[in-house]
Amino acid sequence: MAEAALSIHVLICRNYKGDVNMAEIDHFMPLLMEHEEEGLLCPVLSHGNVHFMWIKHSNLYRILVVATTNKNSNASLVYSFLYKLVEVFTEYFKELEEESIQDNFVVVYELLDELMDFGFPQTTDSKILQEYITQEGAKLEVAKTKVPTTVTNAVSWRSEGIKYKKNEVFIDVIESINVLVNANGSVMSSDIVGSIKLKTMLSGMPELRLGLNDRVLFALTGRDKGKTVVMEDVKFHQCVRLSRFESDRTISFIPPDGESELMSYRINTHVKPLIWIESIIEKFSHSRVEIMVKAKGQFKKQSVANNVEVRVPVPSDADSPKFKTSTGNAKYVPEKNMVVWTIKSFPGGKEFLMRAHFGLPSVENDELEGKPPITVKFEIPYFTVSGIQVRYMKIIEKSGYQALPWVRYITQSGGNLY
Repeated sequence: MAEAALSIHVLICRNYKGDVNMAEIDHFMPLLMEHEEEGLLCPVLSHGNVHFMWIKHSNLYRILVVATTNKNSNASLVYSFLYKLVEVFTEYFKELEEESIQDNFVVVYELLDELMDFGFPQTTDSKILQEYITQEGAKLEVAKTKVPTTVTNAVSWRSEGIKYKKNEVFIDVIESINVLVNANGSVMSSDIVGSIKLKTMLSGMPELRLGLNDRVLFALTGRDKGKTVVMEDVKFHQCVRLSRFESDRTISFIPPDGESELMSYRINTHVKPLIWIESIIEKFSHSRVEIMVKAKGQFKKQSVANNVEVRVPVPSDADSPKFKTSTGNAKYVPEKNMVVWTIKSFPGGKEFLMRAHFGLPSVENDELEGKPPITVKFEIPYFTVSGIQVRYMKIIEKSGYQALPWVRYITQSGGNLY
């Protein structure tokens, strides 16, 4: 792990197999800067027979997490581990910064030793790790530290002896839509990325079975009634029994306690923009620019989009902003060269207008500045674009208690570009 500036500064490192010279990391930052200057930046860089696989934390090259290998390693496994590493550190230290790493270097090394052994990922669940690696890790007495049985059990993601007075499961089906619309109003590409998140408050070691309106499942069972969906790129939490899913499409699992992401999926289908944007931009003799943006809800009238943000790019030399909106508020964000139009509540079928007026004190070349797209952010509760449905949730536990499952559907904007 390194902090990136003009030169690399290694904050902390761990050599799991000893087959790569520790000095190799000195070649990484010059390689990174060279590739970036040439516009050839890629996630894997090589120096001799050593390969660097790296990710950056936040949008700046402030913190880089780098893995080195001299073999033909499984790249997807390496990147999954690097992102999991950032997730665990963030769970522990809230903010992954140079100061938090230096202040907790003993805990960081303990985590590195538990997360991976001789190049093979081990315990990566932060909830389990927090049972025996604490913020006071440097002060722990050896006689009092005891590795919980969850680390060696077959069910390593859930502790034994969990008890609740009221047993409940909360299920969130969250979908993000990604739409690219060209200047003529035609949809160039679209897809849906979804996830099913759980918050479980269940006693004991319950087994859960989740049923969806999966088209493959309906075809296998001979039931092809009602709306079904075809899910692609399905990724499950480690608690799901994959062999069972592959044989009969049943999602069977013993859930982690508390919050977790059960699965994610992608649906490659044509999606019309839920909030349609039209814009007219007029420049007058390089002295001023007037922008008119119309937003129309193209979803059911009984649904409401919350916290809508329409982000409209403006010239970098614009000043003296004036706004007029039919609803919501508009503000100029000069550091990002954009106008942010915020609408707290946007009912389906409604149409709203925003007008903006800017002065242009200098003469800029439009070709050099480019024309970034308008982006839209929103969230629509109790609604999914794909039509995916939770058909049932069965909870089986040896004590036979009854539990209440609650389901909520949410649609969010992913990347909606106009």
